[in-house]
Amino acid sequence: MVTDAVAARNAPEADVSEVGVRGAVGVDSPVVVTDVGAARKAPKADVSEVGVRGGAGADSNVVVNGVGVGSAVGVVGVRVDSPVVVFGVGEEWLGLLPSQRVRVVGRLAVAELGGLKAGVLVVRGVPVVVGGPSAVQDVAGVLRNGLRVACEVLPPGARGLLPGLVVGDVSRLDAQVKEDFADAGLSHLNAVSGANLAIVAGAVLVVGRFAGLPLVARGALVVVAMGGFAVVARPSPSVLRALVMGTVAAIALGTGRSRDGMAALSGTVLLLILFNPGLAREYGFALSVAATGGILVLAPRWRDRMAVRMPAWMAEAIAVPAAAQAAVTPLLVLMSGELGLAAIPANLLAAPAVAPATVLGFLAALIAPISMDLAQLIVRPAGLSASWIITVAEWAAELPLATVGWPAGMLGLVLLAAISVAVWLVLRRQTGRRLAIALAGGSLIAVLLVGPATSTWPARGWLLVMCDVGQGDALVLSAGEGKAVVVDAGPEPGPVDRCLRRLDVHTVPLLVLTHPHLDHVGGLTGVLRNRRIGAVVVSPIRVSQRESTRVSTELRTRKIPEWVVRPGTRWHFGQAEITVLAPNAEDPIQGQGEGSMTNNASVVLLVRWPTGSALLAGDLETEAEDTLLRTGVPPVDILKVPHHGSGRQSPAFLAATRSRAALISVGADNNYGHPAQTTISRLTWLGTRVYRTDRAGDLAVIPHQGRLAVVPRGTS
Repeated sequence: MVTDAVAARNAPEADVSEVGVRGAVGVDSPVVVTDVGAARKAPKADVSEVGVRGGAGADSNVVVNGVGVGSAVGVVGVRVDSPVVVFGVGEEWLGLLPSQRVRVVGRLAVAELGGLKAGVLVVRGVPVVVGGPSAVQDVAGVLRNGLRVACEVLPPGARGLLPGLVVGDVSRLDAQVKEDFADAGLSHLNAVSGANLAIVAGAVLVVGRFAGLPLVARGALVVVAMGGFAVVARPSPSVLRALVMGTVAAIALGTGRSRDGMAALSGTVLLLILFNPGLAREYGFALSVAATGGILVLAPRWRDRMAVRMPAWMAEAIAVPAAAQAAVTPLLVLMSGELGLAAIPANLLAAPAVAPATVLGFLAALIAPISMDLAQLIVRPAGLSASWIITVAEWAAELPLATVGWPAGMLGLVLLAAISVAVWLVLRRQTGRRLAIALAGGSLIAVLLVGPATSTWPARGWLLVMCDVGQGDALVLSAGEGKAVVVDAGPEPGPVDRCLRRLDVHTVPLLVLTHPHLDHVGGLTGVLRNRRIGAVVVSPIRVSQRESTRVSTELRTRKIPEWVVRPGTRWHFGQAEITVLAPNAEDPIQGQGEGSMTNNASVVLLVRWPTGSALLAGDLETEAEDTLLRTGVPPVDILKVPHHGSGRQSPAFLAATRSRAALISVGADNNYGHPAQTTISRLTWLGTRVYRTDRAGDLAVIPHQGRLAVVPRGTS
C-alpha cells in the first residue's frame, strides 16, 4: 500500500517501469480521475508491475485501472497492491492483452481524494512489451479478433454493434449508434451483462438436454461455458459482476423461486462489497443490483397478473424489461435528472434479437480460428439481429419525449416517489385503469400522429439552417428536395445527424469543413451516416495535424473525394450560388498561437440566393478579418459570426458586412465566454439583430416578402 503518495509525486526522474496488463479497458472507461492536472505537472517516477483490470479500446487515449504497482526511485523500492489509474496515449496500447507485462516511463501523482486508488500514473512515450500474455488470455484474444474479422461482412452499424453485444468490444461502434442507444435506454446492450451470460447458460442447457446429459453434467457445462465467456469478454469487474448477477437471475427465474433468488442476491452483494469495497460507490454496480432485484421481485408478479389476459410468453417478455426499468429509474433520476419514456418499449422490441445475436456471435468467435468462411456464414443472421436492434434504437431515439428532463438529486427522487404512489392509487381501481389507458392512447396519438402533422419545423422554404450542435458549428444549405450542402459538422456526430434528419436530408453533394478543429469536424461521421456524399472541401492550411489526419483517414476509408479549392471557386446548388472567398494557401495568416492560425485558415463562403445573401466566416479572427477587408468584404443580409462570437473580432469587418441579422452558433454555459459581450454590443450598435443557438435552438433562414428572415426552432 502506498503510504506517501505525495513523496512519489515529488520524486526525481527515474528509470523505466514495468506494467502488467491484467485486463482491457474499453474506450469509455469507468475510471474517473479529477487530479489529472497534478499528475501532468508531477516529475517522473519509476512505477513497476502495474496489473491492469481494464484494457484497450478503439481510441488512442487509453485509461486503465492498474493494480499491483511497485515503484523504484533511486535505490528505494516500494510495492503497491492497491489500484493505480494509468493514463496512456498511443496506438501501441490498443493491442495489449490481459496478463501482458510492459515497461513504461511516467509521472506518479496522488489520486482523487476519498477514492480507493493508490495513485495516478501518466505514461510518457509508448509501452515496451516485456512479457507475453498467458495461454488462456492469448486464446481469448484470438477469439475476440476472429469475431471482429468475421463481422467485416456485415453492414457498418451491425459490424460495430455485434462484438459489443457478444464480448463487450465497442472499438468500432458508431458514435451515433451509441448515442441512439443512450436515448433509447439500450446502453446496457453495449456492455457484457448478466443477460448475456444467462443467454449463454440457457443455450448450453438446451444443448446439454438434447445431448441427454445428466443434471450434474449440465450444471458443470454451464459453469465452464459462463467462465469461458467471461474470459473472452475480458475479466473486468463489470464482467465478473455480470457473471454473478446473471447466474442469480437465471437460477431464480428458471426455478420460479424469487425469494431464494433475493436471498442469493443479497449474499452476493455482500460478498462482492467485502471483496471490493469500491463497488459501494459505483453507479454501475447499483444499477446492476437494482435491475436484478426488479426482475426477481416485480417481474414474476407482473407476469402472473398479465398472463390472465395474454399468453404467458408475452406476459414475461413485457414484465422483465418493465420490472428492470422500474427498478433502475430512481437511480437514473438521481444520476442524470432524466426519465427515459422510450426505454420500456425499446427494450421490449429489442429483447427478442439479443439472444440469437449473442449465441450466434459467440459461436462465430469460437469457429473463426478454425474456419473464417464458416464463421462469416454464422455471423450473417447474427448481423440481422444486430441491425434490428439498431433500427429499434433509431426509432426510439427519434420519438418525441424519448427522454424528458427531471429534477436531479433528492428532489427528483422524492417527486418521482410521490407521482409513483399517486399512479399506483389510480391504477388500483378498474375505472382508474381505463382512464389511464384512454389518456395514454390519446397522448400517443397526439405525439406520434397529430404532432408531426402540425409541426412547423422545418420552416417552409428554408434556405439555410444553423443547427444547434452545442459549442461548435454546423450549417445546412438547401440544394433541393432531400439534398443539402453542409458546412462543418459540429463537435459530435449525434446533434448534426439529428438536425439533418429533421430536415430530411439524405444526400449531401458537398460538405465543407472550414478548418480542422474538433468543434467543426468532430461530428463528421454524423453527416456521413446513411447519406450519399459527393465530395468534401477542406482548408488548404493544416496546422492541426491530428484532426486533419483523422478526417482524411475517414474519407479515404469511405472513398469520398477530398478537395482543396482556391478563392473564386463557385458552385450552384438549387437556388444557392456558393463562392469561396478565403483562405489563400500561398499566404497563411499568423495568429496568437496554433489555434489562431488554424482559425484564420478557415474556408470562407459567400452564399447568394434570389432574395438575399449570407457570409459564412468560419472561425476567422482579427488578423484574417483584416486581410479579407483589404480584398473586399461583400455586404450581405446574414452574417455567420466568426468563432462563435468571440471577442477577437475586427469592428471594421463587422461594419463592412452591413448585415441585418447575425447568427451565432454557441453552446450554453460554455467555458470560453462565447459570445463575448463586446461582440454582441458592436453588432447591436451597428443595427444587426443577433440570434444565438444556445437560446433559440436551430435557426432557419427563409425567404419572406422578397427578403430574408430568420425563424428560430426553439430549444428543447
